[in-house]
Amino acid sequence: MESTARMPRMISKIWQVLNPKQIVTAIDAIDSEAKAERLLLNDDHERKRVWLVIMVACLCLLMVHYLKYSSVLVDTIKIAEAWFGIENRQWSRAFRYYQYRELLGYVWWGFWNVLCFLIIPMLTIKLVLKQSLKNYGWQLGSVKEHWLGYVLLASPIMFFAFLVSFREDFANHYPFYKLAHKSWLDLLLWECIYIAQFIAVEFFFRGFLVNGLRIPFGSLSIAVMCLPYLMLHFPKLWLESFGAISFGVFLGILALRSKSIWGGVGVHVSIALMMDCMAMMQTKGFPEQFVR
Repeated sequence: MESTARMPRMISKIWQVLNPKQIVTAIDAIDSEAKAERLLLNDDHERKRVWLVIMVACLCLLMVHYLKYSSVLVDTIKIAEAWFGIENRQWSRAFRYYQYRELLGYVWWGFWNVLCFLIIPMLTIKLVLKQSLKNYGWQLGSVKEHWLGYVLLASPIMFFAFLVSFREDFANHYPFYKLAHKSWLDLLLWECIYIAQFIAVEFFFRGFLVNGLRIPFGSLSIAVMCLPYLMLHFPKLWLESFGAISFGVFLGILALRSKSIWGGVGVHVSIALMMDCMAMMQTKGFPEQFVR
């Protein structure tokens, strides 16, 4: 009887979250809070902060886009060989025949994502803006109070991912690291890199950008954030890029209401791990040994 009584309450909670009026109310609350804080701050100071946040964001996006590729790592090794006087391209040959060469390429990819989307913004906040990282979502905040919103955001995407996982293009696209099935070590190392990248991306877009622009722009900071967030998905499948628009909007709202990026991290990681697992189940299966 108790479980039966809980069902209407849960349906009511779900409707409250999904009700378009609730979304409008959340946006209005974000704008009201920003307006109240604007009255207490110096307009010139906020204008300078907007310029700083956007310029740092532009620099970070530029660096990630051009420096994250394995080809840049190869060129860096060649430059290091010339710098240290290494003859016969010994380092280049060693890298070319190294069994974990592809994984090292993703370590390089993960390094640039973490540096540009996490470390540089954090240093900007602490050393230049001289603010607390908590003001930019680096805390648990009230994620527990908004757990249903995150679950409802993740659930349809995970269901859709399950359906499209039977498509050949999906199964061949994930995991990005094509040797993840070779051993559990390969898979675990890859997922660690992947998760670290998601933490960095979530902090950059739902932490640094939306909070850095929130006071002068209000809820429009979410709209500004969605533009580069969509463009980040362009190399991916078109369905994923299309979904990034609404995904970015709702994650932005939830991040500002919960004052935390960690709900978004949980959503991203859950979806990503499921997509990797489903793709591996459809193609090469899971590893049978720990070290290949």
